[in-house]
Amino acid sequence: MGKDGINVKTETIEVSRVRKKGGLNRFTFGDFMIILILSLFGVIILYPFYNTILISIVPQEDYVRSPFMLIPKRITWESYQFVLSSDLLMHSTFVSAIATLVGTAYNMILTVLMAYAFTKPIPGRNFFRFLVVFTMYFGGGLIPYYLLIRDIGLMDSFWVLVLPSVISVSYMLIISNYFSSLPKELIESASMDGASEMTILIRIILPLSLPILATFTLYYAVERWNEWWHGMLFLKDIEKWPLQLTLRKIIQDANFVSNQAMTGETRPPTYGEGVKMASIVVTMFPIMALYPFLQRYFITGLTLGAVKG
Repeated sequence: MGKDGINVKTETIEVSRVRKKGGLNRFTFGDFMIILILSLFGVIILYPFYNTILISIVPQEDYVRSPFMLIPKRITWESYQFVLSSDLLMHSTFVSAIATLVGTAYNMILTVLMAYAFTKPIPGRNFFRFLVVFTMYFGGGLIPYYLLIRDIGLMDSFWVLVLPSVISVSYMLIISNYFSSLPKELIESASMDGASEMTILIRIILPLSLPILATFTLYYAVERWNEWWHGMLFLKDIEKWPLQLTLRKIIQDANFVSNQAMTGETRPPTYGEGVKMASIVVTMFPIMALYPFLQRYFITGLTLGAVKG
């Protein structure tokens, strides 16, 4: 072993020298191109956010003079004052917050229950799965949907922001695939110990599925927070409007005032584009504040369950 050991050690040293001499740790042109391309993608992604914030805090004259500025010469908070001074804003924010909390919990409970049911070898499972997937591609149309909402008594009701759009089929299928990939030995041993299906789901399945559940909780929360379509169609009482619909009205009012100012009828307190961008910032702030708390689950959960097994 002495001679062979010396040879092996000598070969290892030689390989190490070759690696250092060959420059495997050297910064190459390919590395530079990768960094350059990723940096360009980063700028393309981040600049719209930066430009949105920039337009919301600069005076109208500066924006008209240079719409794509990088550094503001002057800063004004008139657009935010115009948006936040609305009497309906705080109330509609409360409406959207309640609809988001209640609706997201409602979404996740029913999605998890259906996803878990599809992991079981129940009679007719494939048929029911087909019916569920069918709804992803075909719908009844707007008029039948409107008549359905009217007939079940959700017209001009807060619950029209919560009860429709209960389950996302794609989310449910991904979660179901993830449940199916969990070790079956855990479920079988729990069943042998006398655990019910609900006990298995709550005490075994859900704790093992936190990353994917956190990911789709965030997805559902974003959808609920950005909800305005149901409010526009089915809510006549302005006191029940969600935040997005109220911000839409504020933007329309700002554009109306700006148009009056152009004709000399009145002097606008701000300009429509600044109000629009300030509204976007106000809308996305709560979700951006929530994201860091779910980030550690988010990246992992994106890939879990996407491919069965």
